[in-house]
Amino acid sequence: MNSCNYNVMSYCDRHNFYIFPRQEVGGDDPSYEFLCQTASIDFLAKYQFDFNLCVKEGISYLSRALEDEARSRLHSAHEDELLVSPSTTKEIKEVPLVRMADILFVERIRNEIGEWHDDLLQIRNGRSGRIPEGSNDSTNQFQTIFFRMRPAIKLNGFTSRQLRLIKSVIEKSFKDLAYIRVNGTSSLQQFIVYTNSRTDLELLMKEVKEDLCKEAEMKIGAAIGFRHVIDLLSSEKKLIVGHNCFLDIAHVCRKFVGPLPSNLEEYVTIVQKNFPYIIDTKILLNANDVLQLKMKKSSTSLSKAFAILCPHIASGVSNSGLANSSSIAVEVQVDDMRSSNWNSGAKHEAGYDAFMTGCIFAQSCNHLDIDFTTTQSMLMKEEKLQNYINLLYLSWSSGDIVNVKTGTTTTESSAFNIFKIQQQPKILFPNIAIIWGFPSTLKARQIKESLCKAFGFTSVTSIYHLDKTAVFVQFSKPELVSDFLELKSRIEKKKDAISVLHPLSELLEGGKTGAGSYEVYKEICGSRVSEVLFADQAEAVGVNSNTTLLESKVQEKGSFVNSQSPIDTKKADTKKPIKSTSDGGNLPRGEMLDIVSC
Repeated sequence: MNSCNYNVMSYCDRHNFYIFPRQEVGGDDPSYEFLCQTASIDFLAKYQFDFNLCVKEGISYLSRALEDEARSRLHSAHEDELLVSPSTTKEIKEVPLVRMADILFVERIRNEIGEWHDDLLQIRNGRSGRIPEGSNDSTNQFQTIFFRMRPAIKLNGFTSRQLRLIKSVIEKSFKDLAYIRVNGTSSLQQFIVYTNSRTDLELLMKEVKEDLCKEAEMKIGAAIGFRHVIDLLSSEKKLIVGHNCFLDIAHVCRKFVGPLPSNLEEYVTIVQKNFPYIIDTKILLNANDVLQLKMKKSSTSLSKAFAILCPHIASGVSNSGLANSSSIAVEVQVDDMRSSNWNSGAKHEAGYDAFMTGCIFAQSCNHLDIDFTTTQSMLMKEEKLQNYINLLYLSWSSGDIVNVKTGTTTTESSAFNIFKIQQQPKILFPNIAIIWGFPSTLKARQIKESLCKAFGFTSVTSIYHLDKTAVFVQFSKPELVSDFLELKSRIEKKKDAISVLHPLSELLEGGKTGAGSYEVYKEICGSRVSEVLFADQAEAVGVNSNTTLLESKVQEKGSFVNSQSPIDTKKADTKKPIKSTSDGGNLPRGEMLDIVSC
């Protein structure tokens, strides 16, 4: 361990970014769905998350996939389009005149535009005439102007239906006039433009279409929003540091890259392409003996690790700003004022969680004798750090770790697995019941819920999967073992309609569920017969699901029901192991670690 004093002030600053998926690109696409579990909302509210600020001022964002989709729609909409605006593509057909008001309106418009058009033709042909100034009505609906050096009428104050009717009149009655729409400062603007030839008309359409495409491109670029930050981190190949961050990385990829694939191989390819260097501080804390000793085998939760590794910051005491001789001092900027200590954050606030994670990483590097003072490019090449880069927990409870560079998965070191097992309650054999033969779809948590409904919320201490249809259940009291066996026997004997509604009905479904005390387990495994599944082993030995007989046999042989001596998990004598499968494992990986504790 490094014993020298790091006289380093590592400067940090925290930022919270509220993001919100607005539909800034526009178009005819439906708005984004914003889904959230009620439990998540309740959790965020508990830690003072500002929902109003998120929705009102949240930064919009566009993933790369959505950006590509928006650009593809844009190019497709304008490629063969003769009209300027994509929104008018569906309006080419003549609008049917179903109301007298529409008929009168069309006739008036045709006359007014016709007069304006005739005056233009007279001027063009050298005869006397003048460009009309438009109508003199109060709304000034017809305003004569020049649009791109061409005579034009600017349409003001018309309804959307009236504009469709005007467009229909132009298309049907005036071949040298063009109805166009362009984006104004605050809204769409409509014009009727005179062109002196077919070539001039095509040139006008091309000019306006190009301008519209540029505006749409700019709008898409602006909608990218917060993704610019993610793109910068990705392009610079920055070292990403997180704490138990597998899901965090998945959320970042989903929000800013694109939809997540359905298999791990494709997912790690996406992660490696965008974030080639990731460090999970939970991996650091759990995989190294030095740090485990420093943590005193305590919880490696973010707040706990921060309190242990960074007490000089977590305490918030003004005279404890400098780290001790074996720590890195961290200086933080708050409101443009530098301070050697900081206690202004809150647990589960994004910026403060990120700050705690960075501090833990700095101290972890220090304890691992990694030169944290080097540049980031050199830090990522540190040989001691290479063993931890790109390793993320797939499952904290089972110890499964995925290498997001290679896609391979491994299980944590046996030494640390023993440590996690030591955190489980000590096994008391008199409190244990063995249950087997239940439906393989049942999980440990479901079995626990059924038993707790029948015997009380604190009746079950833990459940250990022996295989997919067999579990050890440790009750909080030894008498609950016999209570469970007697209740099971009564339910199976009655077989009435009420029994179907019993909390244990799902566990006993099918009538093949067997149960007994730990002595029964020892008897079944003590036979020379050996089967893969415990249910098959029990059947081969000749033990069925008659729990009353099983209990009687145990009592006759003299079990240690009243013994209260605790027995450590590691020393549990199972008499004889279940026969291994052909691939060398007793169970599918992870079955024995599927533990539920109260």
